[in-house]
Amino acid sequence: MLCLQEANCKTHKASKVLFLGNLKMLFTSGTSRWNDRQFALWDQDDLSVPLLEENLDGSSGVLFPFYDPDTHMLYLAGKGDGNMRYYEIGSEKPYIHYLTEYRSHQPQKGMGVMPKRGLDVSSCEVFRFYKLVTTKSLIEPLSMIVPRRSESYQDDIYPMTAGNRPALSAEEWLSGIDKGPVLMSLKPGSQIAESYSEMGKGLGNTLDTRRSHSRPGMLQLAYIQDKLETKEGKGDGGNTEEERSWTPVSNGEDYGLCSPPKNENELRLKFHKQQEEIRRLRELLNQRDVRVTQLELEMKNMKNSQPHQGSL
Repeated sequence: MLCLQEANCKTHKASKVLFLGNLKMLFTSGTSRWNDRQFALWDQDDLSVPLLEENLDGSSGVLFPFYDPDTHMLYLAGKGDGNMRYYEIGSEKPYIHYLTEYRSHQPQKGMGVMPKRGLDVSSCEVFRFYKLVTTKSLIEPLSMIVPRRSESYQDDIYPMTAGNRPALSAEEWLSGIDKGPVLMSLKPGSQIAESYSEMGKGLGNTLDTRRSHSRPGMLQLAYIQDKLETKEGKGDGGNTEEERSWTPVSNGEDYGLCSPPKNENELRLKFHKQQEEIRRLRELLNQRDVRVTQLELEMKNMKNSQPHQGSL
């Protein structure tokens, strides 16, 4: 391991540290010289002086910090406490903004979190804790839910997040290659894009091996762009059988041959057929939206997967 820099702050004794990668900051929690619980925020490129120090209280329990990089939310829970504080972290002063506090009569001994891909997006759940309550010998789930009336998917609180597929193999990491995580969408029906290694294996038989080793990121990007251009180049004549079935025909009847209803029963029948047609068209549009999101995600992952050398 390579030590880039170190710091010795006399006013803050850190016991926990979080790396806020998307903000290029470090968050530490610990105690002050007077044994008050305290947290501090640091610039990762300059650890000589903290950007911010703030005392919390005089309790002795260790603070457990949790950070959500998608929403820039910080959660502080203390061992032996029954409460949990919420903060929002920004890149400009005052950096940390206090939001609110969750209170409970049951003290926690430890906390665990659910990965983002396990959240209930239909109820606008943005974070879920598992609280260890030793006084009752149980593990209590604690959900953080954004109050929204709409039941549709909320894109603003669910940006692309890290998926469950590795961006690097062990050999690539040992060789010094550094890549960002493989992202995924939490929207129901969407699928995580294939990682770089898996896509490289699938393209190995059809693409030049030398190019794949010298410029793997550009190779994948070109592959996806070629797929998009091929699909767009087909035009109307390249529609699939399912797409052609929707284009000129409605419920098996040509629009040009449809006659107006002669009585109330025929009108009612036409109405129900149109409702069914609208439902099917909506399903088709939703499927296409999911496909577009997947292609955009693949493009973004391929751009992030271009390797660059990093220090180990």
